[in-house]
Amino acid sequence: MFKIIKTKKTIPKAAILGGYMKEQVLTNQEELQFEALIEGLLNDQYGFCESFMEESTVLGLKNNLLSHLEEGEMYPAGIGKKFDYQKNASVRGDLIKWIDNESTDVYERILLDKIERFIQYLNRTCYTSINDYEFHYANYEVNSFYKRHLDQFKSEKGRKFSFIIYLNDDWTVDDGGKLSLYINASKIDEVYPMGGRTVFFKSDELEHEVHPSLTRNRISIAGWLKNI
Repeated sequence: MFKIIKTKKTIPKAAILGGYMKEQVLTNQEELQFEALIEGLLNDQYGFCESFMEESTVLGLKNNLLSHLEEGEMYPAGIGKKFDYQKNASVRGDLIKWIDNESTDVYERILLDKIERFIQYLNRTCYTSINDYEFHYANYEVNSFYKRHLDQFKSEKGRKFSFIIYLNDDWTVDDGGKLSLYINASKIDEVYPMGGRTVFFKSDELEHEVHPSLTRNRISIAGWLKNI
């Protein structure tokens, strides 16, 4: 089990910066957002932020996803390392496109730079040693779903934290598509995928489920903070 512990001790810079990530300066607003995500994780098993990315960035990322979808560049997501479409389709129905960590797209760069600042903050304030990440666009068509699951593969333990950023405009409860978070046997929290909302949790501990949207495509960016 991967534990997270808040600390005020000074951690060496080498432990803060993962691999190719350069040290970045964060704003006061970002520090508040990062603290909210971490405190939520510690207290409630998941962190939640209403407007993690600015509206202009959410719109830019949404347009990127829609362009990839229109160009036929998004493909059915697999489960684990062995891809079996029929088996996978009974468990999940999203189409994805991976984001290059070295992307020069202006909106992807804004997102990934902020993710790197969050990783640095997480490593500096907690004993996490995150040194890599991976993110992809995700499109769920109407009635598509992802059954209850954990995000960490049995054969690969690198994924430590899961990150979801929603890109939907004017989403309502009537649209469906909620995320269920299985906190314990008697508590299930629900998050609806309103644009800009972000959810953060431990990949190997919190089971979760994507319910079908009822009216339109449900779009997001999902990713994992890793220790490799």
